[in-house]
Amino acid sequence: MNVAENLAAVRERISRAGGDPDEITIVAVTKGFGPEVCRSALDAGLKILGENRVHEGVAKMEAVKAGTWHLIGHLQTNKVRITVEHFAMIQTVDSTRLAAALARVDEGMAALVEVNVAREPQKSGVDPEQALDVITATAGLLDLKGLMAMGPSHGDPTPAFKELRRLRDEAEQRLGKALPVLSMGMSGDFEAAVAAGSTMLRLGQALFGPRP
Repeated sequence: MNVAENLAAVRERISRAGGDPDEITIVAVTKGFGPEVCRSALDAGLKILGENRVHEGVAKMEAVKAGTWHLIGHLQTNKVRITVEHFAMIQTVDSTRLAAALARVDEGMAALVEVNVAREPQKSGVDPEQALDVITATAGLLDLKGLMAMGPSHGDPTPAFKELRRLRDEAEQRLGKALPVLSMGMSGDFEAAVAAGSTMLRLGQALFGPRP
């Protein structure tokens, strides 16, 4: 695998989708890959690594000792302390209860509220109808940076991504503060996410090929 070449191709696709590659942050999703892949991502110029599982991520951090790490998978409250100690951002706050548990450890924790705009029961994230209340509560507990979502498993993801952007805009008005991060778009749908206003993409296969 040549991560640098794959990254260049991703940046070109971002441009064709109407985005500025220099303005959109790429989180390299290293779930299932070993530390050598993490190092190759960093060598290619990527700065943020995303892990779905807390303990898998912590083990890689100890091996790689570089990069900034985001938790992009569901977080259970019994893993809050170790997560706060190791990750720079938690992208998957999906309840006021979880936000409060994180705040008890570190009120300065950077966080995104995950919203289930796909409305699929197998996906985590707060229900869009309750999202503004959870966003408001989380903003009072943590360093809220924005919102995160996964696109639907099938069909056009554009309506879901546009809904997340609308929720972010409504939350900014309610809170009177900027929420600059819209983390939406993965390897299979990131062009649609860019066109809908994504500022952060979570890419694994597009950078590294299929997981082993």
